[in-house]
Amino acid sequence: MAKTGSLTINSENIFPIIKKWLYSDHDIFYRELVSNGSDAITKLKKLDVMGEWQKPDDLEFKIEVITDSNEKTITFKDNGIGMTMEEVDEYINQIAFSGAKDFLEKYKDKTNEDQIIGHFGLGFYSAFMVADKVTIDTKSYKEGAAPVHWESDGGTEYEMEEGDKEESGTTIKLYLNEDCLEFCNEYRAREVLEKYCSFMPVAIYLSNVTAEPQFETIEKEELTEKDTVVETIVEEAKTEEIEKENGEKETVEVSPAKEKYKIKKRPVAVNDTNPLWNKHPNDCSEEDYKGFYRKVFHDYKEPLFWIHLNMDYPFNLKGILYFPKLNLNYDSLEGTIKLYNNQVFIADNIKEVIPEFLMLLKGVIDCPDLPLNVSRSALQNDGFVKKISDYITKKVADKLTGMFKTDRENYDKYWADINPFIKFGCLKDEKFAEKINDSILFKNLEGKYLTLAECLEENKEKHENKVFYITNEKEQSQYINLFKEAGLDAVYLTENIDNPFVGYLEQKNENVKFLCINSDLSDIFKEEVTEEDKEAMKADVEALTELFRKALNKENLEVKVEKLKNDNVSSMITVSEESRRMQEMMKMYTMPGMDASMFGAGGETLVLNYNNKLVQYVLGHKDGAHTNAICEQLYDLAALSHGSLTPERMTGFIARSNELMIVMAGE
Repeated sequence: MAKTGSLTINSENIFPIIKKWLYSDHDIFYRELVSNGSDAITKLKKLDVMGEWQKPDDLEFKIEVITDSNEKTITFKDNGIGMTMEEVDEYINQIAFSGAKDFLEKYKDKTNEDQIIGHFGLGFYSAFMVADKVTIDTKSYKEGAAPVHWESDGGTEYEMEEGDKEESGTTIKLYLNEDCLEFCNEYRAREVLEKYCSFMPVAIYLSNVTAEPQFETIEKEELTEKDTVVETIVEEAKTEEIEKENGEKETVEVSPAKEKYKIKKRPVAVNDTNPLWNKHPNDCSEEDYKGFYRKVFHDYKEPLFWIHLNMDYPFNLKGILYFPKLNLNYDSLEGTIKLYNNQVFIADNIKEVIPEFLMLLKGVIDCPDLPLNVSRSALQNDGFVKKISDYITKKVADKLTGMFKTDRENYDKYWADINPFIKFGCLKDEKFAEKINDSILFKNLEGKYLTLAECLEENKEKHENKVFYITNEKEQSQYINLFKEAGLDAVYLTENIDNPFVGYLEQKNENVKFLCINSDLSDIFKEEVTEEDKEAMKADVEALTELFRKALNKENLEVKVEKLKNDNVSSMITVSEESRRMQEMMKMYTMPGMDASMFGAGGETLVLNYNNKLVQYVLGHKDGAHTNAICEQLYDLAALSHGSLTPERMTGFIARSNELMIVMAGE
């Protein structure tokens, strides 16, 4: 006699919750049903270890997923612990009796230490997100247990009776609704299984009822009892005619006749049951790590290096974090860290577990102790999760500082790729910054990598406690050449993150000042000027200031006149450090279309070289026909060597250059 019942109380039931509250992605039912099958097999394995059940020698634990696009069904089949009728009643039926409100109160904050997902069969209910009808055929491992058949149409009423299943385990069949037929397509099924189940601890096999049978050919000695022979293939012996020393020809056998078998293609598991992160680092080769990286992230640029995490106290955590080669011009600066719970995929980049600055990395982390909620999609217990996050940060910092101390050559080589990540980490995480502080490098004009302490030591006689830096090698080439000629050093800080990072460094090192290479002209570039010379130059300085302000139509233009040692330099532009930083900051934060320069356009100074012939020509021809044009040209040349011109100034510069060349040609 079949038992029937209703899965509703006060017209509330679990299925709206399953659909709207528990699971946001419809494909998640694959993960839940396969996970339940895996749990069922794991429990049976434990009973075997405990001596409460004995595994038959020929039993191969596995989960089968069978798609049938004609019948519009998906079948999930495991040979695990199975259920008795009482257990089906408790774990499948009674959940729904609790009603929506009670269910939420009872289970929403439970963690997986209660095994809530597998034990209460909640994952099973995800089937109703995609199916109109679901059947269960199950048989407990217990001796003499009767098989059970359970089915439910629409998820509101069920029927349960004795079934006809012969082996222990559970088979769940989903009759898909019209909106979800994509999931019984073999290729879609494979895609979802690879997403969620690639590393589950039990072998998963996917088959398609409607597919054409596939075959393979094997050697005779490779045949096993599990193989289905379709045809025996006899390969005849291969012979060859050779000539002997006496000139006679002889036919010899090169390879003997042999039998081969054409068999039904052997099933291949869709998952790797023992992923690399579960192995000891000593058992993993460099190629193992690189191969795993390619397979998981489909990235064929080799990673720079990696960290293998392996911890069992005070919590269980394993994983591998890779430092990818970043292409700062094209790649988005966001990596992918995949989070697993007992080899079951949970999500990418869960920010509670992975510190924000580590999101630039790629990797996998498996933490069975993660306090997940019922749907495995959210984390509970902030204190515990913070400890996991802190541990990961510490291991990354230890790896980097260890490499800096013991493998400086490679550390220097990687710096160009890893420095944005390290700088971001320093800005975002104080503990990381403290650990990594002495391992921060700066590339100088000679291409050498120096720590801050080394930079200060090398330059203390020329510019004590000052570090000059380059933000754009191309635009600042004139200043770089001046520095090289004068024997001064500077470091490259050319990434977007370097503007806030410079501020951070000054905050951490109170006496140290960072100055952009074009923020001012060092005295080392200038000739010594006596007070008498200054007095003699005073009238010329005023005249040049007036001439340039008038020619450029810039009443507030700041003009400085210096005697530079290099008389080939006619004009330069400097921008005060404060103004430059303000402009850089505003570039980062202004809205599209807004001109960032309006927030910090001050601080610009035109420097004229009193020793230069063109500057002297302007002084000697204040009312000359071409003096205004030369003034504009000197300003534009300075602006070009400093950065770039506006489109209007560039147009004027090109036209003016042509005019001046025509004048020169005429002379």
